[in-house]
Amino acid sequence: MAAGFWVGTGSRDESRDTAGASHFLEHLLFKGTDRRQASEIAEAIDAVGGDMNAFTTKEYTAFYVRVLPDDLELGLDILNDIMWAPAFRPDEIETEREVILEEILMHGDEPSDLVSELFFSALYPDHSLGWDVLGDEDTITAMKRDDICGFFAEHYRPANMVVALAGAIDHDEATAAIEKRFAGPPGGSPPARHAPAAAPRRIAVVNRPTEQAHVVVGTPALDRDDPDRYAMSVLDHALGGGLSSRLFQEVREKRGLAYSVYSFRAAFAGAGALAVYAGTSPDHVHEVLDLVTHELDDLAANGVTERELEVARGHLRGTMALGLEDSGSRMSRIGRSQLVHGETPAVDEINARIDAVTIDDVRRVSARVLSNDRVLAVVGPFDESDFEARTA
Repeated sequence: MAAGFWVGTGSRDESRDTAGASHFLEHLLFKGTDRRQASEIAEAIDAVGGDMNAFTTKEYTAFYVRVLPDDLELGLDILNDIMWAPAFRPDEIETEREVILEEILMHGDEPSDLVSELFFSALYPDHSLGWDVLGDEDTITAMKRDDICGFFAEHYRPANMVVALAGAIDHDEATAAIEKRFAGPPGGSPPARHAPAAAPRRIAVVNRPTEQAHVVVGTPALDRDDPDRYAMSVLDHALGGGLSSRLFQEVREKRGLAYSVYSFRAAFAGAGALAVYAGTSPDHVHEVLDLVTHELDDLAANGVTERELEVARGHLRGTMALGLEDSGSRMSRIGRSQLVHGETPAVDEINARIDAVTIDDVRRVSARVLSNDRVLAVVGPFDESDFEARTA
């Protein structure tokens, strides 16, 4: 079975001074509680063959445990302990500070990660959605224990959390077990958020002597609650979401210009993005960008074909079904859905929404999204002047 606490706070909810606090807490909650040392937590989970981890995004942070059904009580005991009674011992804060600083360095050394962050910083200038989830060296170095404790006390409250469980469990028994262990302050509220207002920067380049050029081309898109989000998923798949997608076929299969090329979408409260990533030889970067631009322009003008719509529907239904084959995936689906959308629709209902998408829906969304100004982010042996003609 799997159980998770989903906290409705991420990096977009931080100030400049606390940038990286959500990710810092992701590390620190595993470092011990008033009752347990970090080594005791790790040993207890290892002893039953379990798994315990966490992750941080721009809008939420999740902490989860996976154990056998017979070990549910142990899993919930430890999970509730770290959520409601983290010790925040000064020596452990300093240890994790060094770990996170190393993680930032590692992240900066990976150009495919760096170009994604560069894209979002250009798409959302002067807004926290454009900040790196990890924070940066200055904010992590300067963050004090009181800053971390204050951020935790403000955001880690019941009204800003969802608890999700999946597996061989009884709902009433699990609810009673969680209520019995609750030890946090009541109340709280989701963080107040505002949509990005500044116009995107059109080009952002980090000059690095890399063997490949790493590029992301993207545009503002639909937010997470837009009723056209299912049509948006179809568009994303047709563009670069699978082996049969336009970009995979045109860039990789037909021309061999990239090993990795794909599209992705991001959906936040009040904002969204649709983007394409490709890693290619510096000599081929303009050719690849021309191919990407051609496909974006064609989709903006004409939308997808009937066959692309049919394939995308099948892909979305199939990947969702395959993703529900273990309790961890099921827990993640219901936790994220309840936290982000305030509902957990049944699989049949989601399939019905996917099947209801028409070719006219996708054509409308294509024109709506792909007619926006585009942002280009590049990491490689280039300067911004090498791409200025693309925004003329």
